[in-house]
Amino acid sequence: MNFNFLTPVSDAVLAHNELIAQQALGKKIKVHSRQNGIPDLEDVQMAIIGVQENRNDVNYIGASINFDSIRKTLYTLFPGNWHTTIADLGDIEPGETVEDTYFAVRTAITVLVEKDIIPIIIGGSQDLTYANYRAYDSILPMVNIVSVDTNFDLGDANLPIKNNSYVGKVIVEEPYNLFNYSTIGYQTYFNSQEEIDLIEKLYFEAYRLGEVSADINMVEPLMRDAHIVSVDLKSVRAAEVSDNQKYSPNGFSGKEICAITRYAGISNKVSSFGIYEYHNSKNDSATSMLVAQMIWYFIEGVNCRVKDDDFLNENHYQKYSVLVEEDDLTFYKSLKTGRWWIEIPFLPDVNNKLKKHTLLPCMHADYVLANQGELPERWYKAYRKNSF
Repeated sequence: MNFNFLTPVSDAVLAHNELIAQQALGKKIKVHSRQNGIPDLEDVQMAIIGVQENRNDVNYIGASINFDSIRKTLYTLFPGNWHTTIADLGDIEPGETVEDTYFAVRTAITVLVEKDIIPIIIGGSQDLTYANYRAYDSILPMVNIVSVDTNFDLGDANLPIKNNSYVGKVIVEEPYNLFNYSTIGYQTYFNSQEEIDLIEKLYFEAYRLGEVSADINMVEPLMRDAHIVSVDLKSVRAAEVSDNQKYSPNGFSGKEICAITRYAGISNKVSSFGIYEYHNSKNDSATSMLVAQMIWYFIEGVNCRVKDDDFLNENHYQKYSVLVEEDDLTFYKSLKTGRWWIEIPFLPDVNNKLKKHTLLPCMHADYVLANQGELPERWYKAYRKNSF
């Protein structure tokens, strides 16, 4: 595949890379350089791509972006006990139009995912998630997106796409490949009541910042069911980032956002991961370090993946049945990891989306709730969505 739309990692980053420790991550990454071109991807499991596109940012005033500071910081970090090979493919520069950039992003992600390579995207405005989603048109019939964000970004789908309205385009434009959309860390005062009601009406999932911060473990089953993970840096509180990145005094701490990205990496299903809304400045060391650490934790998570959803062999799981009112709920617990799933039954007389029994990741708390006579909310929403 010809990736001629990718520009090499800058000479400044490569020169900096010569000065770091031999054990550092930058010495182990396959880097797209002017001298050597795009590296061989034969044994690569993850590929970093920067996308310098932000023209659909509602606050766009002509400022350009680059990711040199992030790369310099990431390269200096030391890898864990990892077994994966990582490549840095350089950047996608803004095309003549934003649609040209979307095409390049879609093409790159499609090729990488089909090669079982996980793209790690650094953006740029978050509307690039739309191009990421469209890359799956020829790959999967149904796609789950998890967005870590203060806002739902629904907007008006009849208007041109922006970084605060891309989700509306994902929902209404053909082909209709979206099955579930989850927002982690939304803040009520940044979202209209109409948007909150629409999320509920569509049986999508939304978890408030306080709810997630109180129990960060609740993120794990959400990520376990995601194909695409999109992180908006505005979800991080202002105290954690540089001046040019500050958005709100409330948000996730650095520790929390890194835990979230690690959960994204651990998920066997996540096949593309993006961090968006980066604004570089002369003094952005805090933001660059945070983004580098988020990427590090995602890679760490990928290296900790365990195949634990083989439910064909009864020796690998325990099965539990719970009767709640008139519903017979079936739970599965992996004996490898202790993770839980709940079965969504197939409805033969309904034109549902999945056409088969589906296992929905859940928590042990959902099993406890069912034993107390309550239907788990995630099961109810997935069941209702599957009944359309």
